[in-house]
Amino acid sequence: MKLRAHWLDDPATVAVMEALERGGARAWFVGGCVRDGLLGREAGDIDIATDVVPGRVAEIAEGAGLRSVPTGEDHGTVTLVADHRPFEVTTLRRDVSTDGRRATVAYTDRLEEDAHRRDFTINALYASRDGTVLDPTGEGRDDLAARRVRFIGDPHDRIREDYLRILRFFRFHAWYADPDGGLDAAGLAASAEMAEGLSRLSRERVGAEMLKLLAAPDPAPAVAAMEASGVLARLLPGADARLLPVLVALEEDLAPDPIRRLAALGGENLADRLRLSRAQGRRLELLREGMGMGTGAGELGYRHGADMARDIVLLRAAAFGQAPDADALAEARAGADAVFPLRAADLLPDFQGPALGAELDRLERAWIASGFTLTAAELLS
Repeated sequence: MKLRAHWLDDPATVAVMEALERGGARAWFVGGCVRDGLLGREAGDIDIATDVVPGRVAEIAEGAGLRSVPTGEDHGTVTLVADHRPFEVTTLRRDVSTDGRRATVAYTDRLEEDAHRRDFTINALYASRDGTVLDPTGEGRDDLAARRVRFIGDPHDRIREDYLRILRFFRFHAWYADPDGGLDAAGLAASAEMAEGLSRLSRERVGAEMLKLLAAPDPAPAVAAMEASGVLARLLPGADARLLPVLVALEEDLAPDPIRRLAALGGENLADRLRLSRAQGRRLELLREGMGMGTGAGELGYRHGADMARDIVLLRAAAFGQAPDADALAEARAGADAVFPLRAADLLPDFQGPALGAELDRLERAWIASGFTLTAAELLS
């Protein structure tokens, strides 16, 4: 099997691979770039595996005029920069020990050992410089063709190495599996049995993984499986997956939005549990508040912008199991474009101090209630 992807012939990619080979290293493309290339998808990062140790990788890079950055030498990774693009080059490894969050590794020169320490069969595919695909587990190509997400070997062993793999199991199902095929039974059972180990993970890692899952075109089946297996309740107490598929159906041509979908799930202390950024947390709070408030779509658009108002309208519609009201969406857009025609100076000297603010607020509310139609003269009269 041959991998055909435009990045194989990219000058930066060629420069890195040629440098490694001239330096006496064997090198292969590995993981997501191979998987996505075989699926005809655009690859993100181009990751490379090699049989030489990190120090030697850095020496080879220096000799070839490439910049090297020791981004993860404890794990065998050096980032090489060619044409301003980063390439992570990682020495072939095997696990020596693990505590469920991080592993102690030893270097190896065997591709098979490196492959068997990875999580899923579809992520343990390698490709040589000419695009020849290697499948050390003997299962990756078939699983990718069938759109199956399966752990390598015993799922319990893979999860015990890093409990984040429970979340990755659901995330990769949402992104790569046959939506009608269901989740792998062995992987699902192991995830349910070992869900207690999720408490060992940092909130940053859990949050990043959940947002990646919710960014999938349709994460609803995977999230429903998380709920049924008890994983969702452990991560997000109080979350409810029932609203998510309704929201996804209503989104139509909108780009997937993890925060909007997270608002549909609900739960306790979401921003803190997932270590969201301040901006993400504030947006989530506004969405959740908007779902339960009686504020009109026009006012939502005026105060929070068209996108926020639209998302709240979608969430409200999903809660009622119906299509969003076209008039409400139009009101939201109109509100976002509206500009209050008065300034504080327009009320001077009749109003001053606290009375000025109160009167300006009263007139603004009257203007909003009019559908943003009252003019400055009408308001002042």
